[in-house]
Amino acid sequence: MTDQDDDLPPPSWRQRPKPVGFEIAYKLEGGVLEIDRTRAVDRVRLSAVEEVRFLYAPGNISSKGYKTRLRLSDGRTVTFGNLSWRSLTDMERDDARYHRFVAALSAAILRANPRVRFVGGRPRALWIATAAVGALSLGMLAFFSLSAFQRGMTGAGLLGLLLLAASYWQVWPLISLNKPRDLAPGEVPDALVPGRPR
Repeated sequence: MTDQDDDLPPPSWRQRPKPVGFEIAYKLEGGVLEIDRTRAVDRVRLSAVEEVRFLYAPGNISSKGYKTRLRLSDGRTVTFGNLSWRSLTDMERDDARYHRFVAALSAAILRANPRVRFVGGRPRALWIATAAVGALSLGMLAFFSLSAFQRGMTGAGLLGLLLLAASYWQVWPLISLNKPRDLAPGEVPDALVPGRPR
């Protein structure tokens, strides 16, 4: 490491995870993740991280939401995402900075605990339940549309097809991107952590 590297600020990320509330700042300081919640500062030892999970987590007004979740040896979790609220109706994304921070954090965690597990998507049971509910919902909309067309109710059938297309657009990424999978140690998947420099 050069002197120039020593002068660089530590990797950090700031997020306002709720439309009403304080901004949370995350900063890597050696083998510790410092979490500044404005009213309190937590210091999480990276060696205590047992699992790093990457998730697709669309928000209420954005379909481009992603989260990183750290599970600690004491059972606690630390979760942050790429979306930050600016107001009650407006969110901002800085995927490039988010990716840089997650990549630096993942590498630091792997150095601190070589046995840490990296995974992508939802836990298997939760993913199966989500996929089943999604498939059932799409199936019901398809059945409704088909029944409407068979009864000569073209308007209702077209409305059903429109709802089916909109639902598929929402449901398919939630299922496909969150399919549970093990990752290589330190791997940061582009599909679940957007913003890698090209």
